[in-house]
Amino acid sequence: MAPETSSSTARIEMRPSSGPASAEVERKVGLIEALWDVGAVRKTAIILVLAAIWQAYGAYLDNPLLFPSLTETLRSLSENIASGVLPARAWASLKVLLMGYVVGVAFAGVLTIVAINTRIGSDFLETVTAMLSPLPAIALLPLALIWFGLGNGSLVFILIHSVLWPVALNTHSGFRAVSETLRMVGRNYDLRGFRYIRKILIPAAFPSILTGLKIGWAFAWRTLVAAELVFGVSSGQGGLGWFIFENRNLLEIPAVFAGLLTVILIGLVVENLIFRTIEARTVLKWGLQH
Repeated sequence: MAPETSSSTARIEMRPSSGPASAEVERKVGLIEALWDVGAVRKTAIILVLAAIWQAYGAYLDNPLLFPSLTETLRSLSENIASGVLPARAWASLKVLLMGYVVGVAFAGVLTIVAINTRIGSDFLETVTAMLSPLPAIALLPLALIWFGLGNGSLVFILIHSVLWPVALNTHSGFRAVSETLRMVGRNYDLRGFRYIRKILIPAAFPSILTGLKIGWAFAWRTLVAAELVFGVSSGQGGLGWFIFENRNLLEIPAVFAGLLTVILIGLVVENLIFRTIEARTVLKWGLQH
């Protein structure tokens, strides 16, 4: 009988392992908790809260000339979209922005490649970045108007200035932060020149490169809107900046806020659809960030 008693005791002692602990592991996640784990849901909730605050404050002031409510802004936004004015202004801004952004990124890539391969190139990039990066791009607009006249050339010039330095600086810093182990791997595979940069440095430094691209986009976007306020006055045409300035002169404040809201919406689309997609398919997929 003794062996049976010990066997029964052993079985009794093993039962708690399938008790509350395993039940806790198998606990189903509720719908609200599952939704809250999605980043897009949390961000949408933040936007809705900010929209509610905007609407409440505008309704409290009850003065559209000072601070229109969200509903008044959306009404003006829909009217300007239906008339075709706002899409045309936004497209005019985006065309110029893309030209300046692409050229600025290309120049930054050339400077960084030269800097990473030669000591004088590295010294040149660091020195010129320290000199010109703190210089506001909008301060160069008067000179740009003299050099390039009343046209998109002036805007593209200051956009290149806005994009070039943050992209080059972040890319160069990312290249310099690549571990010596990865560099040795490239040398062991006899990678030289651009093949070494493309296969070793760019993938390893891509988080820094992507950060520079984001900062360059943000700088270019706000520089363009600010420049168009002046450029539109000079030439009688322009994009979203000129739309905002024109409606401010007409005291159409809801339309001014509609233009600002358009700038915000374009920024959200670029950040969450373009940069987030690139980030998900590169640095997150490669395990470089979490």
